[in-house]
Amino acid sequence: MSPSHQIFSTAKTCFAAFAAALVLTGCGSMSFNLWPFGESSTAVVPKGYENAVEYRCEGGKFFHVRLLDSGKSAWLMWPERQVRLDKSAGEAGAQYSNGIAVLKIDGNKASLSDGPAVALKECLAQGAAAR
Repeated sequence: MSPSHQIFSTAKTCFAAFAAALVLTGCGSMSFNLWPFGESSTAVVPKGYENAVEYRCEGGKFFHVRLLDSGKSAWLMWPERQVRLDKSAGEAGAQYSNGIAVLKIDGNKASLSDGPAVALKECLAQGAAAR
């Protein structure tokens, strides 16, 4: 084997070892969290939302509502997600829906249903922003 071929072979081996070490170092710190809403035990609960009313419900559940477009729609915020609901016809007070979730507000009381999984009733507005 010629000296130039031996130097090239040694350099190629060193580069391959360096590249492998670099790739493996990056793999040690990788985290695969495929659930976009986090774990319920570690939910980040905001202290409050600007121009929003906090509602506290039975069982310690809560959510926030910010009315938009002079009450034509509502922005619903709870620890898992946020959605926009448009005003729809309701018996008393205001009712907002996106076709799945339904928010009913009557004075300082509210109820929220989001399919079969979420049903929050007897929710009361809290704090200075309460109506």
